[in-house]
Amino acid sequence: MTWGPEVEEIARRRELALKMGGAEGIARQRERGKLTVRERIDAIADPGSFREFMTLAGSGTYENSELVDFTPKGAVDGFCSLDGRRAVVAAGDFTVRGGSGSAGGGGLGAEPSATRRALEARVPFVRMLDAAGGSVRGFEEMGRTYLPDGNSYSYLEVDLLQAVPVVSAVLGSVAGLPAVNACLSHFNVMVKDISQLFPGGPPVVKEALGYDITKEELGGEQIHVYESGVVDNLAETEQDAFAMVRRFLSYLPPNVWELPPRTEPNDPVDRRDESLLSAVSRDRRIPYDAHDIIDAVVDRKSFFEIAPFYGASRITGLARLNGYAVGVMANNPAHLGGTTDIAGGEKVMRLIQLCDTFHLPLISFADEPGFMVGLESEKRGIERAGARLVITTCESRMPWLTLVVGRLFGVAGQCQHRPSGMLRRYAWPSARWGSMHIQGGASAAYRREIDTAPDPDAKRAEIEARLEAIASPFRTAEATGQDIIDPRDSRPLLCEFVEEAQGVLRTQLGPNPTPYRP
Repeated sequence: MTWGPEVEEIARRRELALKMGGAEGIARQRERGKLTVRERIDAIADPGSFREFMTLAGSGTYENSELVDFTPKGAVDGFCSLDGRRAVVAAGDFTVRGGSGSAGGGGLGAEPSATRRALEARVPFVRMLDAAGGSVRGFEEMGRTYLPDGNSYSYLEVDLLQAVPVVSAVLGSVAGLPAVNACLSHFNVMVKDISQLFPGGPPVVKEALGYDITKEELGGEQIHVYESGVVDNLAETEQDAFAMVRRFLSYLPPNVWELPPRTEPNDPVDRRDESLLSAVSRDRRIPYDAHDIIDAVVDRKSFFEIAPFYGASRITGLARLNGYAVGVMANNPAHLGGTTDIAGGEKVMRLIQLCDTFHLPLISFADEPGFMVGLESEKRGIERAGARLVITTCESRMPWLTLVVGRLFGVAGQCQHRPSGMLRRYAWPSARWGSMHIQGGASAAYRREIDTAPDPDAKRAEIEARLEAIASPFRTAEATGQDIIDPRDSRPLLCEFVEEAQGVLRTQLGPNPTPYRP
């Protein structure tokens, strides 16, 4: 007597689970231009590496104790390898009741969730979101409603952010708690034309506010990638999104108890790019592309930009120097003159936290005119945003190098420096600094002299010329010892710094004392 019949029943139930929401649900998924959940897992995971858990969870229909039908839970979860590195993937299945959380699973004696397993195994966690959250259908099934208590689960999502890399891919219409989970991550991405994100969709908006709106107008990429900044990157296709996920994770360690992996160096440390000598024009009115400076210094083709369409006055991303992973940020003079506005400041704070959490040195290419001024900036609370950036800077610990390529003014310039920990500054001859710009500052500090002069414009020009004469970075170097370098020496010096930083980073392994906040 064997357990053969039961083993056959396992295989039968697994076969039923593979049908997902059935032919009709799968057809609707394809009509929307989307992959099924299992196609997505096959696309993101290394071939043959996916091992599903909780495969048999769902809702069975019985006749005389015999299973006659089975609806799997609205998600597929499991361990897999991503470019040879172990991870947990949790993927919503929209074909099963829109991926609703009420569609099977959970309850007394439930097995550990995907979140808990990633936390216990100390491996990266990847969400593939295509789910509508809770559904009122669940009320009818339970025969009652309930007091919201989602934080019984969400606290694990918060804990996860402090321990392992977390990535969210928005791959459809995502609402309710899954919409919040999209942001409980270190990086997220959505796909052009098929992804939308909101706490409540168009029917909820209609009921609450009385107006009609489409899913795309409410939460498409034009809202969240370009305006709100809720989503970092935009992918052209789902395969493109999966490539971004794998690339982002390639710069990070599997958890905070390990250092980021180093790749085989593919670029000479002593490479001196001639373009850097003229990268910043002597004519301050001529902008430059800061991406060109970044690409000329970091390992070739290693820069991965994060949130390129939001807060465009700041550039943020990940790169490598001599094979070591680093965080990179730069002012972007092609947008708002590189001024740090609230959106740009938010990007910078998230990058600082990411580097600090996962032990990456931070490299800053600074050309900072200051915080954004003006009425609109005041209405949005630029001072409070500036205070948060000061706090985030001062609380950080990871090794930090600031390369001053242009301006460095005011409190925003102050946020390119930290009074503790391993910090180094180099400046190019094109650098200028101070509490504020000479032009605007002269008009304020010498107002009486200018206003009472026979020729106010000539007086202002005379004062500005006098101040410009002492603004040379070499005057500062005489007094402070500030290192001013040939721009072509930037890469060798940055590679040297990152090599030295490894010893400091090894002493910082483990959870960051300052929690990560998305």
